[in-house]
Amino acid sequence: MSDKLLTPDELEAALRAIGAERYHNRHPFHRALHDGKLSKAQVQAWALNRYYYQARIPTKDATLLARLPTAELRREWRRRIEDHDGDAPGTGGIARWLHLTDGLGLERNYVESLEGLLPGTLFAVDAYVHFVGEKSILEAIASSLTELFSPTIISERVAGMLRNYSFITEDTLAYFTPRLTQAPRDSDFALAYVKEHARTVEQQQAVLRALKFKCGVLWSMLDALDYAYVTPGRIPPGCFRPA
Repeated sequence: MSDKLLTPDELEAALRAIGAERYHNRHPFHRALHDGKLSKAQVQAWALNRYYYQARIPTKDATLLARLPTAELRREWRRRIEDHDGDAPGTGGIARWLHLTDGLGLERNYVESLEGLLPGTLFAVDAYVHFVGEKSILEAIASSLTELFSPTIISERVAGMLRNYSFITEDTLAYFTPRLTQAPRDSDFALAYVKEHARTVEQQQAVLRALKFKCGVLWSMLDALDYAYVTPGRIPPGCFRPA
């Protein structure tokens, strides 16, 4: 990691380089999901475990919202919570993810109970929530910058899953359509904030570490899925077992 002060554009380039190297679109489990190499049960396991990440995003954002010092910042960050929680029952990203798990044949009560989650999913997602609550505002905002790269993975995922799985429909994947506009909007704001406020070498290094940490969270979630559901006999006790 550089020990010199970067210009804002150099900082952006360094952040984008982290995504190019570490974003989870490079993970073997994602590649298998995209390329149609997973069974329906393995896709179910992915959707079930990813639900916990989706469900905890508003909690993560609320811990940051409570610490933001201005109404302008709070209005911006409150929109993220509304995107996921919705403004009425049955709306928002969490509801759309449950529509996805419904479409894959998972019982909604079981998904919402979290009983079938992998330990690795719980540890990774909870670590992210704690990170955002405990680190500086600058680091917490920087950790959201994986959204810089999410439109690419969303486009790949939707196209690949529709092409390769007969049990997937456009309706099943309706969660992803709003994210194609929400994620760039959110990442544009976060990137501008980070470029403006990371003014020292120490702050810039903290920002880069924060993005590496978040990439690690998403990568480790796929590690857990790959370990448990690709090689037979490795599903931990109490976790989702395909019928």
